[in-house]
Amino acid sequence: MQLRYSFRLYPSAGQRAALARAFGCARVVYNDALRARETARGMGLPFPKTGDLSRQLITEAKSTPERAWLGEVSAVVLQQSLRDLDTAYRNFFDGLKGKRPRMGAPRYKSRKNTRQAVRFTANARWSITTGRKLRLPKIGDVRVRWSRTLPSTPSTVSVVKDSADRYFASFVVETGPEEVLPETTPGLGIDLGLRHFAVLSDGRKIDSPRFLRRAEKRLKKAQHALSRKEKAGKNRNKARIRVARAHARVADARREFHHRLSTRLIRENQAVAVEDLAVKGLARTRLAKSIHDAGWSAFVSMLEYKAARYGRIFVRIGRFEPTSQVCSQCGVKDGPKPLHVRVWECGACGVVLDRDINAAVNVAKAAGLAVSACGAQVRPGLVPAPRGEAGTHPTPQPSTAR
Repeated sequence: MQLRYSFRLYPSAGQRAALARAFGCARVVYNDALRARETARGMGLPFPKTGDLSRQLITEAKSTPERAWLGEVSAVVLQQSLRDLDTAYRNFFDGLKGKRPRMGAPRYKSRKNTRQAVRFTANARWSITTGRKLRLPKIGDVRVRWSRTLPSTPSTVSVVKDSADRYFASFVVETGPEEVLPETTPGLGIDLGLRHFAVLSDGRKIDSPRFLRRAEKRLKKAQHALSRKEKAGKNRNKARIRVARAHARVADARREFHHRLSTRLIRENQAVAVEDLAVKGLARTRLAKSIHDAGWSAFVSMLEYKAARYGRIFVRIGRFEPTSQVCSQCGVKDGPKPLHVRVWECGACGVVLDRDINAAVNVAKAAGLAVSACGAQVRPGLVPAPRGEAGTHPTPQPSTAR
């Protein structure tokens, strides 16, 4: 499978200017190609092919005074911009055909967008120097902070500038069967929630870190300072970057927590089962902020791809499975219960059940997994979450595949 490994870049002032030119040229080519195709559609003509657009908007445009500056950047960056437009159209039409979730039509890119990216393939002849710097054509040798070793030779690298004015190099690498972990016996059901981020079928409860809630005071102060700055001024841009960095710290901490927890669960269990939650629907309720703060979808996606990477089994059960209504001891359905009821007694067998642990056990059973913990579904004593589960690196780290 293909994975992305991201590393922080530290370009010099000249390299930042060169990257800004690359970002701008890629955006202009993308917009020109989109305009050409929309014009053809409005006139009832067939869409211009990518090869024709490449010749007209890149090769021939470089010889004109209006687009002569396109020659200042690598041609591979401009070609990849056209391929990005092809991907956007393909996703749009596949959504109309029902092959994937519906997406909007491609839109023009704005130079005011604070997130920019360009991609270099092997044809660009980029390389990693002996001094462990990233050599990019027409940009130079950029200093990289390597946090880990790449498992194989990368096929492409994307340079990304985010809203917090940080630069990252994102490598695409291939991984093989050598990463498959030895088989183990336990199977695990996971019940995701807000009071506890995850409740496991073996009785463990993982507290919710609530990164956004804990950072709200700092975010409010930064946002208030931004709102008082005059528009189109340098101080406003500085304040905007401070707000973006505050949000980036929250996102990085949440991502680090998801990575640590998902990796540990996948390594310890042969099979993992979760419930297919309707996150979009839940995010329209009064609990929207807490649901977005938990980041369930990102966590489940990590579990899924890590299970495929390490040779584990990942199962999603239907969202309409009555996991909170069925007694995990005798299997009798006791009916729906209000959210404030956290402990209930089965009317059939009389066992006292913890609502969340009972749901996690039912998730595992619905997925066909054998629950190894004997008696875990009965109300246990207090199980404190290990401190390492909510720990983060002292300094925010870029997103990396694990």
